[in-house]
Amino acid sequence: QVQLVESGGGLVQAGGSLRLSCAASGRTFSSYTVGWFRQAPGKEREFAAGISGSGRRLNYADFVKGRFTISRDNAKNTVYLQMNSLKPEDTAVYYCAAASRGGTYVNDYEYWGQGTQVTVSS
Repeated sequence: QVQLVESGGGLVQAGGSLRLSCAASGRTFSSYTVGWFRQAPGKEREFAAGISGSGRRLNYADFVKGRFTISRDNAKNTVYLQMNSLKPEDTAVYYCAAASRGGTYVNDYEYWGQGTQVTVSS
């Protein structure tokens, strides 16, 4: 069982930065792939970035490449999403999720946090 809690969301101007954190409970956290997803109003939840349990394998959606960086600190049971050069279209609720096997689809992930709102003003 893994419980996830996101933090770090907020309101930022276009071009600004935010760092999201995903704090996890559970002694086996390092064995899970963690993904960040986002969901804008009226849209489906979509994959943004993922990181393997070891942190060696990273995966990014095209729309965040070069702007977002995912990382993890297994000693702290925490995964981060550094978001730079934010755009108004990045406005969404951001969720972290954990998966035993990884993937880029919502159904690949077994555990979810409650989400944190990111709003980018123009």
